[in-house]
Order: sequence, then structure tokens, then C-alpha cells
Amino acid sequence: MKTVVVVGGGITGLSTMYYLQKAAKADSLSVRLILIEGNEELGGKIRTVHDGPFKIEAGADSIVARKQNIKPFLKELNLEDQVVYNATGKSFIHTDGVLKKIPEDALFGIPMSVESLAESELVSAQGKVDALKDFYTKNETFTKNDSIGLFLESFLGKELVQKQISPVLSGVYSGKLNELTIAKTLPEMLDYKNEYGSIIRGLSENKQKYQSKGNKKFLSFKNGLSVLIDRIEESLDMVEILKGTQAEKIIKNDEGYIISLANGEMLETDFVVLSTPHTIAQKLLGDQELDKDFAGLINSSMISIYLGFDIPDSMLPNDGTGFIAGDNSDLICNACTWTSRKWGHTSENSQLLVRLFYKSSSPDYDRLQSLTKQELIQVALGDIKNSLGISGTPITSEVTKWHEDMPNYHIKHPHIVQSLEAKIAENYPNVLLAGCSYNGVGIPDCIADGEKKAQEIYAKL
Repeated sequence: MKTVVVVGGGITGLSTMYYLQKAAKADSLSVRLILIEGNEELGGKIRTVHDGPFKIEAGADSIVARKQNIKPFLKELNLEDQVVYNATGKSFIHTDGVLKKIPEDALFGIPMSVESLAESELVSAQGKVDALKDFYTKNETFTKNDSIGLFLESFLGKELVQKQISPVLSGVYSGKLNELTIAKTLPEMLDYKNEYGSIIRGLSENKQKYQSKGNKKFLSFKNGLSVLIDRIEESLDMVEILKGTQAEKIIKNDEGYIISLANGEMLETDFVVLSTPHTIAQKLLGDQELDKDFAGLINSSMISIYLGFDIPDSMLPNDGTGFIAGDNSDLICNACTWTSRKWGHTSENSQLLVRLFYKSSSPDYDRLQSLTKQELIQVALGDIKNSLGISGTPITSEVTKWHEDMPNYHIKHPHIVQSLEAKIAENYPNVLLAGCSYNGVGIPDCIADGEKKAQEIYAKL
């Protein structure tokens, strides 16, 4: 009987096991499946905290609804009746001391129509004229391995990108646009440019793809995202799940591999999926031949601060769901989600719940990293007062530090991943790298990567 070990019990590792078990059951195949997780709980960057009337997502807060693999997956897990969608509303950029609306007819700040461009409060008349060159300038050089920032600036102009698109897109992908590739951010923008001759026209023609379900672009669950983790775990009746168990080293032998655990146990296995941050995968393999490639993968950092108040969220601007801090903002935070407004299920009595983000791209990050929880809460309260004019003492708070734990898909990232996978395939057959360090940060991307790894292994089984 063959054995498959997945190291890492985040959404990618869980999905890998889910699809391996599904295939094994369909073919009545006898296979030993083992999942190893160093923490006492599964989920990785998905963790829902229940605190009084509030449901707080300490990590990821939602799933992109338009990804095609999500609905079938949730149907298989019988989670359809638990799904909730985000409330739609205006998003803002805080700049020059005020909140300015991002046009609603936009994707990550990219206009989806000429009307959307025209109504922008963030871009000057000249900036709007510059953006119109998108309609008459051809793409003759850009490929998907080029910079998304340079690509967008070339056709939409620097002002629109810097003042309206960059604050949004850089926030989502945790990096500077000029250092992020088209392939790992918005590859369809290049497709639209080549097919329609214009990014804006391409978005306009495909608008329905981005505005399904009444513009409800994200989904969660009535009791929080951890419902997804719990349901997958419940379904894995063929899988041996080892929680609170640290893997220390992977040793190659003639039969396959031996994984040494911190508790002294040794696991023999034929296949290994490393669904961990790349730094842990590097340590487990301990191979100098791979160190240069691993060192080329870059992580960013972030501090997340939730504040819950005993005041109604009606004190927020009408129809708003949050803001991003622009380059000309005097705030310390990079962004703020009005969670109780955007996700009604997170606050039972519609009390105000907000989430502030402080990223390592900020010049204040090193100072913030050294502050205590209470000091960080005071910083967040200052940003709430300066941006929304709201003062008060929070009745709940949750501070989470993701230090050097947020993948950054810089311009060389695809080549490094390709090189790593080729070397591992040659020197460590049947060892696979999986997860957001390599192949996509969103939950749907991680689920898809898990399914892909399961298919690769099952084809060999």
C-alpha cells in the first residue's frame, strides 16, 4: 500500500487530501493518507474568532465568488446554505485628508467604461485624457511575465495608475506594481488588450463576469470562514490527521522518503506534498542546491487590527464599505474595512466593527512591529478618529501579526518557481510544492492547486 503525506494543514493541504480521498474512494484504491500540521488547529491563514456579538476573521476574510471552482466545491461539501455575500457599497481612497470615492464601475480601480473614467474624483482632467490612449495604442511588447504596473501605465497613463489603481492593486497583492507580474495578478488584462485593442473595452465587454450576483463579488459563511476548514476536516474520514505535530526533516532513501517528526517518530512515505510557507519547505529539504531559488522567493508582512465598538455602524459614511490610504494620506494604516457594514453576519446587533491593515510596505512598519498590542490599538484608534471622525473605547479587539508570511509575486517569481519545481522533480521525485508561496494567494487558487497536486499524485498511484 502506497503512502502520501501532506505537510501543512492550511486550505491547500486540506484540499489536496480532500481530492486524493475522493479519487481513492471512487476507484476503491487502498492508500494511506497522512496530514501533518504543526499547529493545534487546521486552517493556516483562515481563522475565525467568535467574541461576544462579533465574528472576526483573523486571517483571510472572504472568497472570490467568480472563481469557477468554488461553487462546485461548496456544493460537494453541502455548504451552499451557509453562504453569505458581501454587502455592496462604495469604496474610498483616503487622500489629501479626505475620503474620495473609487468609481463603482471599476475592477481594482481599473475603469470598466469611459463613464467610469469620467466620473473619477481621484484623477485630473489631463489624467483622464492620458488614459484614453488605451483605445488607440497597440500592445507590441508586453507578455504575461512583464510588470503589471508598467503594463497599465503604458496604456492607461501614470496618474490613473498611481492615484486610483495602485493603492487598490498593491494592497491586494502586497507589493509594488512595477515588481509584480501580469501572470500572477491580472493576466486577463493582457488578454483583453490583445483581443479588444483596449483594456477598458475588454472589461466593458466582459463586465458580467465581474458583476455576478448583483455585484456581490465575495462570499463567506454565516459562522465565518472556519466553517470551510471544519467541513473539509469532517469529510476526511480516510485521512490520519496529526495536529500539533512538527515535521523536522525529509530524508530520501531507496524506498521513498522518511519524514522525521519533532516527537521522535519517523514516517515512511512514497509521496510528499509540502503545503507550507516556502521557508519551512526549504528547511525540511535542507538542500543547498535549492537554497538559492528558495531565497529568491519574497514574503511581505502585515499587522491586522480589529476594533469593535458599542456604537451603531450607521455612524459610518452612507453606503461605504471601507477605504485604502493613498500616497498623500496622513494616516498610518494602509487600509480599513468597515467589517460590520460589508459583512452583516459579523456583528449581531449592527455594532461597529472595523479592521485596519498595516503593511510592511509602510515606512512606519518597523516601528509598529515593536509595539505592544495595547500600543497598536491606540495607533488604530488614532487612524479611525482621523479618517472617520469616530472616537470611542473598543469593547473588543483582535491583533494579528503576519510577519514575513505574505507571498509577494515579484517579477522573477514565475521563473524561480519553475526552476525550483524542475530541480525538485529531478532530485526528489514524488515531492511536490504546493500553496500560496508558489501558485496564487486567494482561497480558490489554493483549492485549485490542491486539486492539481492530488491529480498529479493519483495519476502515479
